[in-house]
Amino acid sequence: MPTTFRFVTRLNLVELLGRKAKNIPELLEGLRLVPGTSIYYHTHRFLQQHHYLSPEPPNDFAFWVTNALGLDNLGERLASVDTVLFPTILDLRTRYVEILESYSQGRNARNEDCPEGQEFHFMSCRTFILPTRYEAHNLEEFRDILQKISISSIYFHIFEARLRLERGKNDFSNWLADMGKTQLALEISRLDPYTMTLEGLRRNLVRRVSRYVKNP
Repeated sequence: MPTTFRFVTRLNLVELLGRKAKNIPELLEGLRLVPGTSIYYHTHRFLQQHHYLSPEPPNDFAFWVTNALGLDNLGERLASVDTVLFPTILDLRTRYVEILESYSQGRNARNEDCPEGQEFHFMSCRTFILPTRYEAHNLEEFRDILQKISISSIYFHIFEARLRLERGKNDFSNWLADMGKTQLALEISRLDPYTMTLEGLRRNLVRRVSRYVKNP
């Protein structure tokens, strides 16, 4: 049974995939074909780059459909996809494809091109995982490190571990469950991290862990 939680952090290298869309059919085709890392990037980019905004801006697909194509209703449908409900990127991709397919098959579907220069460029992100000097052997150490670890580290253990790496739950909950702290693990796994800033998420995690440090 693991007794040590080793905090890591990450660096990202953004990549242009060389595929773009100027209308809904091309966006749909791209969504079907691009790697899962591209789906992850376009649904989490705003969250990573604007981590002090709450609620976070919509995903890139919704933003482009609304602002470049002027399809407000379709944009709202894409923006309403609740990322936390999807256990894998494949499931998330499937949902976006379903929405666009449903729209394309409707009577009022509009497939006009966007204005020149406003095409949707599919991108991806390569993640490099780096060790940190922080290790926790118990809840008190875990709580103290959470207060000073970088936002990038918290982001990796909460978001990337669950969805991009498909570990089922976030790293914190998995470790806490292995430590026998099942109730705390459940509380953290039930958090919706998409509804708060990353600093707000840090404070929430620290507050929850602190209750169990005082009352183990």
